[in-house]
Amino acid sequence: MREVAGFEKRQLGVQMMRDAFKVGGPLADANEVVTEQEAVRDLFTGTIGAFKNPISHRSMEFDSPIEAASIIYRADLPLRIVDRATTRRAVATADE
Repeated sequence: MREVAGFEKRQLGVQMMRDAFKVGGPLADANEVVTEQEAVRDLFTGTIGAFKNPISHRSMEFDSPIEAASIIYRADLPLRIVDRATTRRAVATADE
């Protein structure tokens, strides 16, 4: 996401998601209404904060394989949103 947003290596975690997906941010979809852009930003910040950050700082164990699989599945939608943002940015760059 850092690369797609055009951020430096020092930008990371929840704050990077806030910056990338804020209204007017490099990965926000300007065609969506503001409240939906804010909701997508919150989806990303929540996903990173709740699922990615903890495993970056400590060993995590899950109560069941279903729980672990659910977290992996949870990551799929945000990755698809990033794919769409990548396409939007490529089209915008080509049009310049």
